[in-house]
Amino acid sequence: MTDPTTTSSVHRQAPGLLLALTPVILTLVAIGVQIFHFGDFTPHIPLAIGLAITSLVGIKLGFSWKRIEEGIFHVIHVSLPSVSVLICVGMIIGVWIASGTVPSLIYYGLTLLSPTVFLAAAMLLCSVVSLSLGTSWGTVGTVGLALMGIGAGFDIPMYWTAGAVVSGAFFGDKVSPLSDTTNLAPAVTGTDIFSHIKNLMPTTIPAMLIALAIYLGAGFTLIDDQNASFDRITAITTALETNFTISPWLLLPAVLVIALAVKRMPPIPSLFAGVLAGAVTAMLVQGAGLHEVVTYANYGYTIDTGVGAIDSLLNRGGIQSMMWTISLVLIALGFGGALEKTGCLEAIIRAIMARVRSFRGVQTSAMITSLSTNLVAGDPYLSIALPGRMYAPTYRGLGYSTLNLSRAIEEGGTLMSPLVPWNAGGAFVISALGLGIADGNVENLLYIPLAFACWLSPIIGVFYAQTGLFSPKASAEERRHWQEQGEAIATDLGACQAAAEENHPRHTQPTS
Repeated sequence: MTDPTTTSSVHRQAPGLLLALTPVILTLVAIGVQIFHFGDFTPHIPLAIGLAITSLVGIKLGFSWKRIEEGIFHVIHVSLPSVSVLICVGMIIGVWIASGTVPSLIYYGLTLLSPTVFLAAAMLLCSVVSLSLGTSWGTVGTVGLALMGIGAGFDIPMYWTAGAVVSGAFFGDKVSPLSDTTNLAPAVTGTDIFSHIKNLMPTTIPAMLIALAIYLGAGFTLIDDQNASFDRITAITTALETNFTISPWLLLPAVLVIALAVKRMPPIPSLFAGVLAGAVTAMLVQGAGLHEVVTYANYGYTIDTGVGAIDSLLNRGGIQSMMWTISLVLIALGFGGALEKTGCLEAIIRAIMARVRSFRGVQTSAMITSLSTNLVAGDPYLSIALPGRMYAPTYRGLGYSTLNLSRAIEEGGTLMSPLVPWNAGGAFVISALGLGIADGNVENLLYIPLAFACWLSPIIGVFYAQTGLFSPKASAEERRHWQEQGEAIATDLGACQAAAEENHPRHTQPTS
C-alpha cells in the first residue's frame, strides 16, 4: 500500500511568484480591514485566516496537510523558548510589583532623575540592562515597566518613554553575546559571534549616538524642568510610600537577575530566580501571604492607591496578562511556518534575488527581506534564519564576507521586530508596557517612529551598502574556510557575475 504522504510529496511543485504572494497580500489586507476599517487592533483572526489561505495554497501545490502541519509546528517549537520567556516575564512583573522592587525603582527614579534628561537616561539604562541580560523582552518587562511609571510621573507622553525604552532594550539584545538572535545571525551565515558583534558597531554606535542626541534634545525642548508637575510627582511618591516599603535593598531581585546573566546563566533559569527572589521579598518585606504571591504571579498585581497614574501602572503582570501576546505569537509563528513550508517565502526571496545586480543590491535586499519577513510572518527568528540561509551563497559568490549578511539580517530582524505591532516583539512591547492599543489608545503607536535607534541602524546600514563603507570583502582565510566546510557558493549569479569578477576571482566548483 502506498503512503499518501509520500505520494503527495512526489507531486509537490514550487509556487510561482503570484501564487506565493497571494496569501501574503490577502493576510495584509485582512489585517488592514481589522485595524483601519473596524478600528480593532486584534490581528489574531486575520493571521489565522492567512494561515488557512497558505495551507490551501500548499494543498494546491501538492503538499499534504500533515506536511504543512509539520512546518507550522516546527517553527512554533523552535520559538517556544521565547514563549517561556514571556511566561517568566509575566510572573516577574506581578511579583516584582508586590515585592516593592518596581515601586522602589519608580520612587527613586522620580526623586533622583531630572525630567529633562529622563528619556536619554532611560535609553542608556535599558541598553546596559539588556546588554547584561541578553534579552530585550526581559528588560522591557522589568526595568522598562518601571521607567514607564517614572515617565508618567514626569507627565511625559507614554509613546516617548516607550520609544526610549525600546531603543535601549533592543540595542542590548542586538549586541549582547548572551542574546539568542545575536547567536542565531552568525550561526545561519557561517560566521562567529564575536566577529559578528564587532561588525555591528559601525551601524550601532552612530545610531545610538544620534538617538541619544534626539532624546536629550526632546527632553530640553519638550519638558520644562522648572515647571514640571511637582504636585503630581509628590502625589505618586507619597502613594508609593503609603502602600509599599521603599528601600534600595528591594532592588536586589533585579541585581540577582543581572548577576546571573553576567555569569552566563541561561535566560529562563535566571528570570525564574528573579521570580523566586521577588516572591520571598514580597512575603518578608511587604507582608504578602504565600497564596497572594502565587496569585500575583498568575493573575497579576492589584491595588487601589487612589492615584490613577499609579494604579494604571501597578495593576498588571502575571502569566494570564501575557496570554493575549502568547496567542498572537503562536498564530503568527504558525503562519510563518506555513509560508516557509509551502515554499512561498522562498519563492518571494528568489524573485528578489534574481533582480539584484551588485553587492549594493544584495546587501540592501537582504535587509529588506528580513524586514519584510518580520512584517509578514511575525517572527523575528524566521526573519533572521530564512534570509540568512538563502542569501549566504550569493555573498560567497560575490566574494564578500558573510559578516555583511549577518549584520543586515540582525538589523532587519532583531531591531525591526518591536516596530511591527503584530510581530512577536511588537506584541510584547505593547502588552508589557501597557500601551493599551487594543483598548483604543492608538496614539501610543507613535512609539514606533520614536524608537530612533531601531530604525536608524538599518538606514545607516543601507548607506554603507551603497557607498561600500564598512562592507568587508571575504578574506583569504574566510574563503579557505568556505572550501573546507563545503559551504554553498553561488555560481549562477547571472548579472552579478561581472561584479563578482571585479571584486574577487570567483570560487566555482568544477562542472561536468
